Amino acid sequence: MEAEDLPEAKTALSLLRSRLCNTSFYFKPPSDSSDSNYSKLKFIISSSVAEACNNSILLLGPRGSGKMAVLELVLQDLLLEYPDMITVIRLSGLLHCDDNGAFKEIARQLCSEYQLLFSKMASFDDNSQFMIAMLRECGLAHKTIVFVLDEFDLFAQGKQRLLYSLLDAMQSVSSQAVVIGISCRLDADQLLEKRVRSRFSHRKLLFLPPCKEDVERLLEHILTLPIDSDLPHDYIIKFNAKLHNMLADERFKKIINTYLDSDSTVKQLVRYLFCAISKMNLKSGMLTLENFEHALSNIQRQPKQECIKDCSILELYILVCMKRLEVKEQNSYNFNSVMKEYKSIHDSFQTSDYYSRSVCLRAFEHLLQRELICFTDNRGNNQSIEFRPVKLLISSPELHLGLKAYRSCPVILQKLMN
Repeated sequence: MEAEDLPEAKTALSLLRSRLCNTSFYFKPPSDSSDSNYSKLKFIISSSVAEACNNSILLLGPRGSGKMAVLELVLQDLLLEYPDMITVIRLSGLLHCDDNGAFKEIARQLCSEYQLLFSKMASFDDNSQFMIAMLRECGLAHKTIVFVLDEFDLFAQGKQRLLYSLLDAMQSVSSQAVVIGISCRLDADQLLEKRVRSRFSHRKLLFLPPCKEDVERLLEHILTLPIDSDLPHDYIIKFNAKLHNMLADERFKKIINTYLDSDSTVKQLVRYLFCAISKMNLKSGMLTLENFEHALSNIQRQPKQECIKDCSILELYILVCMKRLEVKEQNSYNFNSVMKEYKSIHDSFQTSDYYSRSVCLRAFEHLLQRELICFTDNRGNNQSIEFRPVKLLISSPELHLGLKAYRSCPVILQKLMN
């Protein structure tokens, strides 16, 4: 009789999934941590609100490093701490990089927040003057307007009238605002014009991928079951003991490091952990190394490498010939060049896998359809396929691993790749 799923295992799995879906659980640091970006950003914005002063700051870092997540956590806390004193205006460089559209969106959000009548027909100057007037009125009422500019570098294109108008209005003692720019470009502040840069406060917070020690602490923080939960105490002790043994295992560290070598941002690490814990065996109720190995193989799937499994032996020969031509630093080659290489391999090793030119051409066309190779340009559309220059769309490691995984791959091809 097959064993049934443990109810406590289902509860534990649900708890771990909810943690991974809750950004505040892994981005919000302990209360005694004053060196985190969360604490620094909260101090800057809260001091601007409490002391009625203007501020501007850039949040810089790669995509998935938690810039927007941390900002949202800070704003949620401050809206509770200072109710009716903060208004948040959100703009995206992908949608509002046009100055006219950006001012119109600011006016629309301000009208919505303060229950005013919004005019779609208002001109650029009308919306600009309205924003400046609202900044002055909010300042007199001791209310702070927080402008969140996502994809900040896109706002730095063109004449930068929005940035100049915002920062220039903040020079007035009667205004009260905070401008927060978010960008994945570390040189975003260097894109600003001189007149804009002179009005910017040059505060920057860098969101860098976590180091290995931070990753280990994060894994333990996310995956350890709380002692005071509703789960059976014996199960919690057993689960946490096995988890800590696994975290200390060198094989586990190697798996995690392999994943971090491809993407070390927190967002992608959380995605990987969600995939791993979803593989947990509910009958035993324990996380194992196999769960993380399986998740790694799923996430690191190589579509091009998998396409090789469906290739014919002749198509493999053509791919290897093209790779050999690249190794020989022959930057430009076509079907005829590939056929010369194919013939030289046959003559050198007397292989049994030798096909006619017409059969090779069909295999070559099939590789083009599978997008394992492609033409280097589209200028020779009227030219015969045999003479148009081509290039490989699969890397050398992918091709090498694909040949190793191919069941009936000729040994000579693997030797030619070494």
